[in-house]
Formats: sequence, structure tokens, C-alpha cells
Amino acid sequence: MKLPDAVTTAVETIRDSAGVERVYGEPIERDDRTVVPVARVAYGFGGGFGEGSSSGDSEDAPAEHGSGGGGGGGVVAKPIGALEITDENTRFVRVDDRQRLLGAVVLGVAVGWLLGTMSKSR
Repeated sequence: MKLPDAVTTAVETIRDSAGVERVYGEPIERDDRTVVPVARVAYGFGGGFGEGSSSGDSEDAPAEHGSGGGGGGGVVAKPIGALEITDENTRFVRVDDRQRLLGAVVLGVAVGWLLGTMSKSR
């Protein structure tokens, strides 16, 4: 089955927009170092098409015909850090992820509470 032109065009547009250029930004040079922004890029797409026909319950009822189609997609880019390049070395500097930090704090509090409860019950 051949995809409708609109779906094919949408898939190609999304694929082209989520290339490696989106993951690594333009290098920024300052003094003796180069910084290259890095992002996590995810994309997805979907589509569908349908056809159908139904004859009426009797000879007098008109026949019904159907058709349909649709498609869509999206791209998400999230900065995750940067490569810092100097003459001496290259290192990856992660962006501060507050959500990850909050999760670690909540987990730590939960484990602490659990251990405290267990020690009281002995």
C-alpha cells in the first residue's frame, strides 16, 4: 500500500528536521576553548488511512461510501549539556537537571523514613 503524499511529506519533513545538526549546536569559540551545545532530540510520527463501503439493508437504502486519512508528527529537543574542548582535554558538562535532583531527594527521604521506621519496630 502506498502512503498518501501528505503523509510522506510529513515524514520527510520531520526526519530532515531532527538531524545531527539539531543534536550538536554551532560551536562557540572563546579564548582558548570551544564549547559545543548538546541536546537530546526525539521525534515521532504517525498516520492512518481508511476506506470502506456499505450497502444498505434493503434495495431502497442508498449505499454508503467512506474514505479518510491523516498524519502528523513532532520533534522535541532538550538541552542536556555541552562539550568543552581545550588544548589539554575535552569534557562533557551536563546541564543542571532540577527534576532529576528532586527525584533523588524524594527517594532519599523515602529510604530514610523507611529505615527509621524499621529501626523503631525492633
